[in-house]
Amino acid sequence: MPLLRFDVVKGRNEKALKTLLDTAHEAMLEAFEVPATDRYQIVHQHEPNELVVEDTGLGLSRSDNLVMISIVSKPRTQHQKERLYALLAERLESECGISPQDLMVSITENGDADWSFGMGEAQFLTGKL
Repeated sequence: MPLLRFDVVKGRNEKALKTLLDTAHEAMLEAFEVPATDRYQIVHQHEPNELVVEDTGLGLSRSDNLVMISIVSKPRTQHQKERLYALLAERLESECGISPQDLMVSITENGDADWSFGMGEAQFLTGKL
């Protein structure tokens, strides 16, 4: 945990998707200091006309290389979130060729009772995690 959902335009090959996911995971490990095996990632690929992501008046130039990352996580500090945004922008550009203008990240926080990793249990509440 956290859970990351990636929304991208169709067209990336398997290697490019793997690099995207691996790079995002490494940034998450560093910023949120989670164990390496806390890896939960889902990719949704869309036709170009199925993603409408404007610039909120910031003057950003978006392309079909757009990556939207939605994160569900236990509460994190402002510093951790800002560190994650910076690491993602830096590393996705250097490792994947994704412009920081093509990256959008949203974090939704939840609590211990909102997670079950299997077996019909809330492991954060039972003390198993």
